[in-house]
Amino acid sequence: MARLEQRFWEGSGRSGLSRKDRAGGAYSVYVPDPLAGRQFVFEGSAVADMSDAERAIRDLDARSSALADTEALARLLLRAESVASSKIEGLVVGARRLLRADAARASGGHQVDVTAADVLGNIDAMAYALQMVKEGTEITLPLLLGVHRQLLAATELHAYAGQIRTVQNWIGGSSYNPCSAVFVPPPPNLVEPLLLDLCAFCSDDSLPPVAQAAVAHAQFENIHPFVDGNGRVGRALIHMIFRRRGLTQRVTPPVSLVLATRARDYLEGLRATAYVGAPGGQPAVEGTNRWLGTFAGACTRAAADAMGFEERIARIQDGWRDRVHPVRSDSAAMRLIDVLPGAPVITIAAAAKLINRTIQATMLGVQRLADAKILTPVEQRQRKQIFEARDIIDVFTALERQLASPAGDTKTEPPTRPVPLRQR
Repeated sequence: MARLEQRFWEGSGRSGLSRKDRAGGAYSVYVPDPLAGRQFVFEGSAVADMSDAERAIRDLDARSSALADTEALARLLLRAESVASSKIEGLVVGARRLLRADAARASGGHQVDVTAADVLGNIDAMAYALQMVKEGTEITLPLLLGVHRQLLAATELHAYAGQIRTVQNWIGGSSYNPCSAVFVPPPPNLVEPLLLDLCAFCSDDSLPPVAQAAVAHAQFENIHPFVDGNGRVGRALIHMIFRRRGLTQRVTPPVSLVLATRARDYLEGLRATAYVGAPGGQPAVEGTNRWLGTFAGACTRAAADAMGFEERIARIQDGWRDRVHPVRSDSAAMRLIDVLPGAPVITIAAAAKLINRTIQATMLGVQRLADAKILTPVEQRQRKQIFEARDIIDVFTALERQLASPAGDTKTEPPTRPVPLRQR
């Protein structure tokens, strides 16, 4: 039975703190119900919402090409997912800036954009989580700890990487005591058993995949098992479950970007899952279904916006083909048009590998696209010219801005969180 346990915090005599921060007092820790083997009651509206979400995600995964995994634009979505809950939250590293840094890193150039390099590290960590999970992969505690280790290994908190917390943490209130906190997760001695139960739940196929991802994410956030990085691992867990259940194989739908846009609904939905009482009681059923509706709606919106992006990319490519006509369908220029949506910032060497052509043939293709104003030379790195397809980057920027607007259009309803500026 989920419960609140009363604890007492000893006051601190530390100088330089306010009276409130030095004070001790009573506080309550939340201990959630285990998930493995639990019976859930889903309301009809929640079932319909989850069905819509699953269908939308499967359709996106089947029809996508520009957002296919391992390509640059998939990494841009991972960037946005990673930044949303990291220590660098609020830093706006736009698509163009990140793609240039990624291209420079791939070509062996010296990384001068420190902020972009930090974001690329976060992308690498999120990508690691997805690479470790295939359809049917069991989600284990060592796997979760490995994801966390990847997240913190290169940070100032590397000593805590891959380590379950041994101290009490909390959300909101004072930084020095939990007495005025908004939420206090379970005490350290209960964290590992709850994580083991969560992993057992994540490796079961009893629930629909959207429901399983929603419940698992909420439980992870309620456990809050790490000193830092809980948000990023919790978001990665959503996509790990989608991947494990076969819902996604090629695309990472930007679910957490929509949740970040609907921050109030997101937080209220999570808090509704922190019920007190029996798992079959009214607070548990109502709270779980409220969260499922919020989560499923975010999934459906994320998939729809991403599919709209795919359709805009296809129109851009059709326009490009008209601009370079006439050329052979198997020419380097046409092959570049096929692959540029997945790699909108390239060097000649990188482009040659993508289209499996010689350096000389690729140079001619790039020049043809540059003459047609499809590619633009932007900077020189160690004798390696970098080119960018601005149309693709601008459309991605528009997608990120669209996802940040509750109405799906920043012209009618402004973004609710930091986003790159609109391109002219």
